[in-house]
Amino acid sequence: ERVEAIIRREKPDRVPIWPMAIGFSVLYTHTPIADAYNKPDVSLAAQRKTCQDFDWIFIPLLGYAAMGGWEFGGEIKWPSGEFAQAPSIIRPAVETPEDALKLKMPDVKHSGIVPIQMEFYKLSSQESLDNKPWNVAACLEGAFTTAGNICGPEKLAKWMLKKPDAVRHMLRLSTDYMVELAQYYKDTFGTGGVLPMDWEPTSANEIISAKQFEEFAMPYIKEVHEKVLAMGFKTMFMHICGEHNSNLPFWAKIPMGDPGIVSIGHEIELATIARYFPNDVIMGNLEPAIIQAGTPQEVYQATKVVVEKGKQCSGGYIFTPGCELPPMASLDNIRAMNNAVNDAGWYD
Repeated sequence: ERVEAIIRREKPDRVPIWPMAIGFSVLYTHTPIADAYNKPDVSLAAQRKTCQDFDWIFIPLLGYAAMGGWEFGGEIKWPSGEFAQAPSIIRPAVETPEDALKLKMPDVKHSGIVPIQMEFYKLSSQESLDNKPWNVAACLEGAFTTAGNICGPEKLAKWMLKKPDAVRHMLRLSTDYMVELAQYYKDTFGTGGVLPMDWEPTSANEIISAKQFEEFAMPYIKEVHEKVLAMGFKTMFMHICGEHNSNLPFWAKIPMGDPGIVSIGHEIELATIARYFPNDVIMGNLEPAIIQAGTPQEVYQATKVVVEKGKQCSGGYIFTPGCELPPMASLDNIRAMNNAVNDAGWYD
């Protein structure tokens, strides 16, 4: 109800909590972390129970930041061990600019993790009570980050300078792939109850300059958003991951929906992103490292500061960490985070 009010551009009674908690959910329910990504029924049940136990927004989600590598012909490794949080690429789809220029579009419906995602969302689409207004989080991935996952971010950064034609070819493919994937979601589930989601860590300013973002990232991300919204989706979710402050004037040119949902990392101030997206819902942005390594008292205080800032966002605000909730965060810290939102998140 709180999220539905925000989407209607109304003020809810309290700030809602929506952490990206795929890995945390399965560990909380005593399940191997790989099951979050390759066992749809287990992942959905874990997310449902975790959101119910902690009174979080329940929007079922199955996606991973390395999307593109496996989907275009590379190899991934399922997470295992103490520090692995998500699937990672162990062999990229292309190794050389020449390979990149020869790359072709895969069959979207049978590529990489997509069949697993669709199995997951066919289950989640039957959910109807605890996760309104969306029961399908259509994970697309940002066009630039997808291109980086095809060859590896280091190669992408080098090739932008030395082999820009290879980069543009991968960007063309990743853009077309995401649009086709969005169409596949629409054909399967319609547009009601479906939230297209993407994220952009590789285009952060730690990796590329604002000038490179304007030339290589913005046009392709903008094209994806325009075409997805033209399909009839009302709202898109965009996680602007990492240090993007110099890119924000260009992000402001990318449509997010009516309203869109713009999520940010702790590197961007909530007041700053709200100026660039005054009519969109803002999500963020407690630093995940505090949740992982801080004391409960530190987590509580840091959360209160974030929530007080977020409540000033004119387009609406949802509390979440600045990236995925650390899977191995202590329950004491998670409860401290929840308590802080419950204490400080009420509107007058």
